[in-house]
Amino acid sequence: MKMNGNWAAMAAVIGIIPAASAAEITGKVTLKGTPPPETPITFDASCGKLNSAPVTTRRYQVGEGAGLANVFVYVKTGLEGKKFEAKGEAPLLDQVNCVYEPYVMGVMTNQVFNVRNSDPVMHNVHATPKPSTGNKESNLGQPTKGQVNPRSFPFPEVMVRFKCDVHPWMFAYVGVVEHPYFAVTDKNGNFKLPADLPAGTYTIEAFHLRGGAVTQQVTVGATDKKSLSFTVEAK
Repeated sequence: MKMNGNWAAMAAVIGIIPAASAAEITGKVTLKGTPPPETPITFDASCGKLNSAPVTTRRYQVGEGAGLANVFVYVKTGLEGKKFEAKGEAPLLDQVNCVYEPYVMGVMTNQVFNVRNSDPVMHNVHATPKPSTGNKESNLGQPTKGQVNPRSFPFPEVMVRFKCDVHPWMFAYVGVVEHPYFAVTDKNGNFKLPADLPAGTYTIEAFHLRGGAVTQQVTVGATDKKSLSFTVEAK
């Protein structure tokens, strides 16, 4: 049966005709080799009261199938010349039980994200970007539980380090890119980039704070769904 234009439009609205979709890239990052053991964190008295269980560093967090967590995966090349705007709620970098959460996160350039102190102790938020990127170092005290302060970075940088000078074991890392096509691997090394990636040829980079960066090139059509595998070597 031949549809006229009005019927086709109505059918698309009610779901008879599938809506057009964009490319989708998923995958997994695994660790090769044996990483050094994590170091137990020695808290001061105030932070020790907030932690009933032992806490360690998070240099290499490995899950099922040698999946590696906290890897920043993003489109490194292929989106040049395109403009994107951040959508949704502002991301949150939190300080909980004297630890930054999440340890690794991503934002877009000029995207406002919030930094919160969820602890009943003083923290300070010390961002230490590389001077060569153009991003500016900043240091903000957060003495009050529940205090929230916005942050943003105008230039791309993988990664911007955050630390707390009051508690020298506290670190977090923020990947800053010019588009929304990034993800951080979960506890088992899995990732999924946003599903509206335009068709094209891209360099995808998986960056780990200790293991370094590995890249792959991938070409996707308008409705392709592709899965990538990255291997990071323990150093």
